[in-house]
Amino acid sequence: MKNRFHAILERDMDWYVAWCPEIPGADGQGKTKQKCLRNLGLAVQAILSDRLDDALRGFPEDALQKAILPG
Repeated sequence: MKNRFHAILERDMDWYVAWCPEIPGADGQGKTKQKCLRNLGLAVQAILSDRLDDALRGFPEDALQKAILPG
């Protein structure tokens, strides 16, 4: 199983706007659906990376860090 996130996509005049309900603050926009979804994906990636950096701040340097797969 891989992480999957949802995109809610709407048209707003000449633009597409999208947001991810699982990740507050993750949104994107673009003149095409593809650009809008790409920008949303970049926002999701940036937010998750920032949250990881915050979560690891203050841990000892010699603490073991290992990526896991859910499920």
